[in-house]
Amino acid sequence: MKALVYTGPEGLELRDVPDAAPGQGEHLIRIDSVGICGSDMHAYLGHDERRPAPLILGHEAAGVITGGPRDGQRMTINPLVTCGTCRACRAGQDNLCLERQIISMPPREGAFAELVAMPEGNLVPVPDDVPLAKAALAEPIACGWHTTRLSLAVLGGAGRALVLGGGAIGVGAALSLMAQGVGDVAIVEPNSTRRAFLEKACGLRAVAPDAVPAAGYDIVIDGVGFAATRAQASALVRPGGVIGHIGLGQATGGLDIRRMTLQEITFIGTYTYTAQDFRDTAEAIFDGRLGPLDWTESRALSEGAESFADIRAGRVASPKIILTP
Repeated sequence: MKALVYTGPEGLELRDVPDAAPGQGEHLIRIDSVGICGSDMHAYLGHDERRPAPLILGHEAAGVITGGPRDGQRMTINPLVTCGTCRACRAGQDNLCLERQIISMPPREGAFAELVAMPEGNLVPVPDDVPLAKAALAEPIACGWHTTRLSLAVLGGAGRALVLGGGAIGVGAALSLMAQGVGDVAIVEPNSTRRAFLEKACGLRAVAPDAVPAAGYDIVIDGVGFAATRAQASALVRPGGVIGHIGLGQATGGLDIRRMTLQEITFIGTYTYTAQDFRDTAEAIFDGRLGPLDWTESRALSEGAESFADIRAGRVASPKIILTP
């Protein structure tokens, strides 16, 4: 099969590799659509020791089962494989499973390829009227859905929220906030071209970092995770509010711990999503609660190296490039 292989910092090659082989209880999926994630970009830049070269990246995928009794069925893929039996899994916090694996991280190769093998429980059927490129957005949007759900559970509801970062994670968080009942949502994005795109194509209220409306947000979701965005989140959340933190851009710095303590601000670090969050997000995509989701850009897998370089250089207005093998 053809696969886009990460070969080292800023190195990607389209190669012929052995076909993915399903194990016990797994299905072989022919990939139709797979998104480029921020974590793929971290790996591409050599910033993720969990993803050593050579490796097939990519984990935001949808495709069609190939072979077996379910041959031809359309699926979106939950890339997080868990044990199902540990304390976290039994408590419905399977994203915290100590045995968790994710495709695009050893020992599981990713979905920037023609084929990938996935367990039965990681597949969600996609209705015939939903494009698989749209179904592939279940993974990045589920991250924001999970953060929104946890943040709202602390507050018991919210009327005003701010999202930091206009990539797919931030856009998914903003759409999830609105779908879960938050009426006033703004998104912060430094790139002016991206801001214009978010306003026009995504229907979001996008602002520059230095032009954020007045502080006092019930929820601030940091989809970037740098010291500067954490500092901004610390300053803009209201007393008693919640910071939901998804971004993994930088390991330390930025939080105003004194203000968070004196104002009883809750900080929630959130990792991926539970299996139920993923299913709920997929259902929200299928029934239209997250909007038309027509803000992606589609490119061939053979254009993968160029696509990563374009994202790196800030030449992409869309929050998400979808690659098609």
